[in-house]
Amino acid sequence: MIAHLQHAPGTEPPPYRGSTGYVLLLTVVAALGGLLFGYDTAVIAGAIDYLTEHFQLSPELKGWATSNILLGCALGAAVAGPLADYLGRRWVLVLSAIFFAISAIGTAIPTTLTQFVLARMLGGLAVGAAAIVSPLYIAEISPAPIRGRLVALQQIAIISGMVVVAIVNWVIALQGDHAWNVTTGWRWMFGSETLPAVLFLACLTLVPESPRWLIKMGRTADALAVLTRLAGPERANWEAADIQRTVAEETGRLSELLRPGYRRILVIGVILAILQQITGINAIVYYTPSIFRSSGSTDIWALFWTIITQAVNLTFTLVAIAVVDRLGRKPLLLLTSTAMGVSLVLLGWAFHQQLPNTWVVVFIQLYMASFAVGMGPVVWVVLAEMFPTRTRGLAMGIATVALWLADFLITQTAPMMYAAWGPASAFWTYAVMCAVCLVFVLLFVPETKGKTLEEIERSFLKLGTTASR
Repeated sequence: MIAHLQHAPGTEPPPYRGSTGYVLLLTVVAALGGLLFGYDTAVIAGAIDYLTEHFQLSPELKGWATSNILLGCALGAAVAGPLADYLGRRWVLVLSAIFFAISAIGTAIPTTLTQFVLARMLGGLAVGAAAIVSPLYIAEISPAPIRGRLVALQQIAIISGMVVVAIVNWVIALQGDHAWNVTTGWRWMFGSETLPAVLFLACLTLVPESPRWLIKMGRTADALAVLTRLAGPERANWEAADIQRTVAEETGRLSELLRPGYRRILVIGVILAILQQITGINAIVYYTPSIFRSSGSTDIWALFWTIITQAVNLTFTLVAIAVVDRLGRKPLLLLTSTAMGVSLVLLGWAFHQQLPNTWVVVFIQLYMASFAVGMGPVVWVVLAEMFPTRTRGLAMGIATVALWLADFLITQTAPMMYAAWGPASAFWTYAVMCAVCLVFVLLFVPETKGKTLEEIERSFLKLGTTASR
């Protein structure tokens, strides 16, 4: 530790005098990792039916071609945190950009399904790493007064990537007929990711390492140089001292998470993460064009309606960011899990009654809007708030891996359910999961709106101690 960086706790911090433009530049570059996250996971939606026909895949293999990336995501999320602590946040983002580019090329040129799967899993590693490290980097370079809004850009970037790739898939599909898309078009859909991946890699040459990581590695002078540009010289010294003290106090371990009070928090967080997925979101997102085709849409219209679906996703994610601090976390989760369940019942009914395609389009938009305003972003907010400070990174990693594995299960089984049971029964099954989610949130998830992180931690630990008696 360097003595001149120390300050007395409770001392009034100096004002920020850094470059807001520089902070925004670094945030936008890091958020490109989120955009590629959305792009890479959602590109499959437009391509999967053509790829299925090209390789003559069964429903089981169609699910595997779609879902295998999520095993890579789980592994990437599991190793990203420790790797970011060892190599630094910036270098992990550089590696993810390289993996994104290699995966884009590899999924565009395969001659066998195995080659495609291996390239897709490599992209999954990049997605899992970006999901952890991009918001971590943004949080560590952002001024406290605007940190929440800047970190929220990551979620916006993810959905924006889904919108962009839906448009790209549609434009590519317009370049030829169905036969051309089966032989060639899907390859261009996957290959198109190369451009944003290379852009991300190039932009990362402009960004410095996180000052928090630099201090953790003992590179205080380098950290001060970065903090001075971000916050001004006086504030830089203040924040460096704060970071030094926080790093010294980091002692969270897995054994601590398994103590009675902490264990309850971890279990609630993991179940909430799993429920976000098994309520059916990616059984729809990854197969949106397939669903629209099965209800009567042509190829091009199915891809067009997918653009609209992702635009609704983005719009209502922005609504969620605007209202989550006013309406509260728990009310939004209760309201939207109910709305998702009703939408899925109606969607199943539309297929059961063989209603015109318009009704399927409408009910999917209702479901997507409901998810985007609550279960999508708000679950992440609750997870970020509920875990104790000392074990937050480890607990978030466990919950994120659980989420990816649940995502894999839903994505793998969705085509099998559609083929064996029919879409109506599949959607009604997901509606039952929404009811389970509603009951779980009602009974076990407390409201965290307006509370400090310390107050939230104390309330959870009190509940956990009481429950363990």
